[in-house]
Amino acid sequence: MGLKLTDVAIGGFARVAGYAPGGQGYRQKLLSMGLTPGTRLRLVGVAPLGDPIMIEVRGFRLSLRKAEAEALEIEGCAE
Repeated sequence: MGLKLTDVAIGGFARVAGYAPGGQGYRQKLLSMGLTPGTRLRLVGVAPLGDPIMIEVRGFRLSLRKAEAEALEIEGCAE
């Protein structure tokens, strides 16, 4: 079982490992935003109620809904 984006500490880095089964609707959207497997990202912040989640990827920032973020499977990586 892979890690979820919500498992990463704020300011922490991670790498996209793949997509959770069943997230087909979000998968295409996330892929089009550059979240391809192997892409490195940094968790910038999380709203007080946990939704949305802001990440930095490929030099720009994205806000993801919690359901979108749960479609991602990630792995930890060093800075």
